[in-house]
Amino acid sequence: MDSVDDVMSIAEMVEERRHLTAVAYRMLGSRAGAGNVVDEVYRRWYGLSARERARIAQPLSWLVTSTDHICLARLAAGPSNPPDAPAPGRPDAHSAVSAQPEPEPEPELEPEPEWEWNSERGGPGDRARHSLRARRARPTAAREHDAVSGALRDACVAQTPDVLVALLAPDVSVSFDGGGKVRTRVRSVHGSRQVARSLLTLLAPLPRTTLNTGSVNGRTGLVAHYDREVAAVLTLDVAAPYVVQVWVTLNPDKLRSWT
Repeated sequence: MDSVDDVMSIAEMVEERRHLTAVAYRMLGSRAGAGNVVDEVYRRWYGLSARERARIAQPLSWLVTSTDHICLARLAAGPSNPPDAPAPGRPDAHSAVSAQPEPEPEPELEPEPEWEWNSERGGPGDRARHSLRARRARPTAAREHDAVSGALRDACVAQTPDVLVALLAPDVSVSFDGGGKVRTRVRSVHGSRQVARSLLTLLAPLPRTTLNTGSVNGRTGLVAHYDREVAAVLTLDVAAPYVVQVWVTLNPDKLRSWT
């Protein structure tokens, strides 16, 4: 995924992983086994070169076929994970991956400390340092940061590109952390108009999708829900009146504690 036009909405990302999990569950009868298979499928996807991925006209079909092949290989090798206890009736694709009760929403979202980005853990190191330098050069008060974050959220919900561009620094960049667990961009996006396009697509107000502000590492950021589960968390580095860096966490493992 090298083109901004290829950015997926969080609704598409979540539904794609759910679909693959349902396919694997129906074949293996184990939720844990299904999750492991889907992780392996995405590892194979990212193991391809960018050119190889670009040649795949129907990525979902490729992912489903890979899921089938991995499941068949595991079944042929014998049971490595015992199936879950059978539930009454035959589970359908949705219930297979959505059996847990929906949690009540938290009044304020605070991630675990290990979620924070840093260059040693593969985060956007140079961009992060540049962004922090910009913030130190012109400290942004909490009230200003909150105002810019709220305006960014409103522009994404209203899908107003001109308003969104006006809130972004000309050299703004956005980096995506999918952890190899969802199909998202590998490379960062740079420039106010390109970043605006990617955010409007990623955070499109589709059915069952909500976007709100929330506390992220002690500062106001954005938290996107899909079916009341946290699907994306956005850290915003602000040098008022602009956003100078956006970090998007989409890795379901990192988001589990938020939900």
